[in-house]
Amino acid sequence: MSRWRRVWSVPLLAIALCASGCGVTVPSDPQGTLERVHGGELRAGASPSGSLVTVDGKTVGGSLAGLVEDFAESMDAKVTWTIGSEEDLVDDLESGDLDLAVGGMTDATPWSQRVAVTRAYDTVPGAHGPVVLLLPMGENAWQAAIEGYLDKQVAG
Repeated sequence: MSRWRRVWSVPLLAIALCASGCGVTVPSDPQGTLERVHGGELRAGASPSGSLVTVDGKTVGGSLAGLVEDFAESMDAKVTWTIGSEEDLVDDLESGDLDLAVGGMTDATPWSQRVAVTRAYDTVPGAHGPVVLLLPMGENAWQAAIEGYLDKQVAG
């Protein structure tokens, strides 16, 4: 066993045992998004973008919107849509007013400094390259649930 492993293995084990004894789960949601949405309301933001996200009055459609609706249904949740610009939706994600945002955002989005970004999916119908969903920063269980769903539906 290397010297580094001997020096650090006991303290790391102690930290892991303490964390597990404190009810810490990984991944976690400090704001409880996954638990709140399950059986409740999924607050989604939509920024129009070709056939990915369409807006007709207050009705949101398109392939990304359909994925969000289907994901919500799998969680026994109802989607409430907010329509706005990407910047407005990012502000709403940061303030906790939205649970996710969809539009034509790609894996090169400049918003990744302010919000979490899902893995890129390039097989979403209507996409002209990899698209991502935007999420509140730090809601890791929420992100894992969404990415797990998308992996089954559109990952290629």
